[in-house]
Amino acid sequence: MRLAYLCNLYPAVSHSFVRREIEAIENAGHEVGRFSLRPARADLKDEADLREERITEAVLGKGVVRLVRSSFALIVSSPVKSAESLGMAYRLSGPGFRSKIRHFAYWLEAAWLLRRLRQLNVEHLHAHFGTNPAAVAAIVHAWGGPPFSFTVHGPDEFDAPVALALQQKIAAAKFVAGISSYGRSQLMRWSSFADWDKIKLVRCGVDGGYLDVDPDPSPVGSTEFVCVARLSSQKGLPLLVGACQRLRDDGQQFTVTIIGDGELRDALEADIRRRGLEQSVRLVGICSASEIRAHLRRARAFVLPSFAEGLPVVIMEALAQARPVIATAVAGIPELVDGECGWLVPAGSEDALVEAMTDALRCSAEDLAKKGAVGRGRVMEMHCSITNAKELLELIAEPL
Repeated sequence: MRLAYLCNLYPAVSHSFVRREIEAIENAGHEVGRFSLRPARADLKDEADLREERITEAVLGKGVVRLVRSSFALIVSSPVKSAESLGMAYRLSGPGFRSKIRHFAYWLEAAWLLRRLRQLNVEHLHAHFGTNPAAVAAIVHAWGGPPFSFTVHGPDEFDAPVALALQQKIAAAKFVAGISSYGRSQLMRWSSFADWDKIKLVRCGVDGGYLDVDPDPSPVGSTEFVCVARLSSQKGLPLLVGACQRLRDDGQQFTVTIIGDGELRDALEADIRRRGLEQSVRLVGICSASEIRAHLRRARAFVLPSFAEGLPVVIMEALAQARPVIATAVAGIPELVDGECGWLVPAGSEDALVEAMTDALRCSAEDLAKKGAVGRGRVMEMHCSITNAKELLELIAEPL
């Protein structure tokens, strides 16, 4: 099959799971075109991401003139379909003038993308995220483009399901993939009952770099926690810094390495200085996949105190490295993490986070190894990128 993938931003540091999915589909013998609505950022470090950037076409990178020219060409050649696509953009926009303007821009983006998909003879378009990529894919389809599907990760889609017109997007799609049972339930919640059979469970996966090589055991005596996260309020990182102060005041010996970047970086650095935690908590910025694996190999456990999530791929990667995980009981996380492979704590509870980190520091090497082995086994069973791509391909190949 000739397929195409569409994201808002691709490649991206936090979207490695999309790359893995595409690679698995190509390894199965299919052709995949890559499209991103926006050009990639300059913070890419991983060589695999840099390769993807070279073969990904950025829609907005084509310039407004080309987008407008494409829309005029389609209006002339397909006036009825052009009107239907404009109607789809209007229905997806919901109330508000600014939303109308934004979806008119999506309509222009869809015009260029449709013509490019036709040049490539694309048979199916798959979008990641139920935000603007799904909107552009729906407009392309209404304009006479190929069938489309999209994967919803959350939590953004579940925070604003009405404003994002989830129900209308699901109705227009061939199928919609949720990455967890929780995510699938939320898609069912915000869609028509008649469309429930379109909503499938297709989990995200990790690649052979994590699964094909037996992981090293946690270093004897390691007291390092690793956290990989965007530095945003959603990830609960100020709570982690507060927990670290309490651990230090209790006399615990430990370090926390936080990998990632974002809008809270300055505030987190100031809080770390204010609490005198410079020797205990390090913000190391964005790292490549190999650098993250190296950090995990040195770690005692992984920690992520998120307030809202889908099902973070970084948790899968940590467990694939046989590192126990401390995570919050939100969204799809409890489908992967429990007491057998880590510690599940209530979101927003600093007390519970301190207790779990203390328990991890006191845990014997044997118990840490047992938890890591259970977690790795779960990832190999549920989150192999090859298996998950096969499930997606089966859905794409099903007749309409």
